Amino acid sequence: MSDRDYWERHARNYDASLRWVLGRPLPRMLELASEAVRGKRRVLEVAAGTGIVTSAIAQTSEIVVATDYASAMVESLEGRVQDAGLNNVSCEQADIYALPYEAAEFDTVVAANVLHLVPDLPAAIEALRKVTKPGGSLVVPTFCHDETRLSWLVSRVLAVSGFPAHRRFTMQSLRKALEESSVKVVGAELLPGLIPVGFVEGVF
Repeated sequence: MSDRDYWERHARNYDASLRWVLGRPLPRMLELASEAVRGKRRVLEVAAGTGIVTSAIAQTSEIVVATDYASAMVESLEGRVQDAGLNNVSCEQADIYALPYEAAEFDTVVAANVLHLVPDLPAAIEALRKVTKPGGSLVVPTFCHDETRLSWLVSRVLAVSGFPAHRRFTMQSLRKALEESSVKVVGAELLPGLIPVGFVEGVF
């Protein structure tokens, strides 16, 4: 099964499984994400999934373009956006490596819980850089699977179930990966949970 096939098949239970893992860090993650985009005119969200983060960042920014590469995820995303009456959000299917947008089109890019999933991390970050204005921001709340002994164990159990992770971060290794891709880290907070989330803000 390809990575994309996995997400097409799991779109229906994505919210339940994500909330199971993110139950503790989710409220703080959404609070930080909404503050990170406050007042931004154009925000791109990649790997938006079913729109859990989308709903938060749409409240504080002017325009959100929310994307995912799995069609089933986009369908669920559209339903959530419509149900919430979010008139400032457009939902589109797009691959992080081949984003169909103009150079420097966005003020901020939000990539929540996806950096551990992309096969080629430097190429993914470079693709995000291309569509972001010089000096624009990158917001990347990311699961840190190797941060604690418990998260290490949970991550290995998920792997047996077919979860398509390509790397396992700690907060330290997440920051290092971003800095190695020439992202200036300007803020970071570790959100404790079953699998902790490293909430990192950077500038291109």
